[in-house]
Amino acid sequence: MAIETERNGKTLIVRINRPEALNALDVETMRVLNEALREFRDNPTLSVGIITGTGPKAFCTGADLKRTLPPRTSFAQAYFAPYDESIEDGLYVRAITLSELNIGKPLIAAVNGHALGAGAEIALDCDLRIASANATFGLPEARWASVPAVGGVSKLLRAVPRAVAMKMILTGERISAPEAHRIGLVSDLVPAEELLSTAVDLADRIAANGPLAIKSLKALADRTQEMPLTQSVALEQLLWGVLRDTEDRIEGRTAFAERRSPEYHGR
Repeated sequence: MAIETERNGKTLIVRINRPEALNALDVETMRVLNEALREFRDNPTLSVGIITGTGPKAFCTGADLKRTLPPRTSFAQAYFAPYDESIEDGLYVRAITLSELNIGKPLIAAVNGHALGAGAEIALDCDLRIASANATFGLPEARWASVPAVGGVSKLLRAVPRAVAMKMILTGERISAPEAHRIGLVSDLVPAEELLSTAVDLADRIAANGPLAIKSLKALADRTQEMPLTQSVALEQLLWGVLRDTEDRIEGRTAFAERRSPEYHGR
């Protein structure tokens, strides 16, 4: 299977499994990845998702250039076609625009090796990014006379200083994992053999918190990026009020007073 999934408690591990192609994405793999993330989104028993790649060489090296050649149909035809038809007609980037899936749960990118092109964009779409020491990051589209089409430019400019982002975007050159850590593109840098266990541990720590609080924090992070500060603070206060009387919040305070771990039920 080009996409493999594995459940670990409340966490779903989604693995891009095309190591023979450095985990590059053909159209069918994009479609299956989209379906796996939709199922994660809609499963109430899952709290956190981890996206990673098979093997030590690559997280994902973007679209498979050999298997995503321009179609015979025009862009206009594909753009206005139904979703499935548009993907088959060459607008395959729709399948990997994860921001359009409205996943209200945290996603962690466990970057094992190269994250290039759409692979870097998938990582940028995740809420947290951790990397193995041999990871690299890059948006090389300019080298192939194209541009990122899954939010790579916009999200990289929001993730790191503008001058750094523009150097990566305009040259198409990669940066190393230590450099990615230095500029804040990733939060953690770990040995390759510890990458997945570190990601799972991080997911478990997130899943142990109040589920309604985690969903609220995810919503705040997503929705306040383009808000004026006054509106952002107002939304924080509104969501604080939404959570104020929940059973979970009361349980959290009771558990603190009784010096025990809380037992949350998402209500």
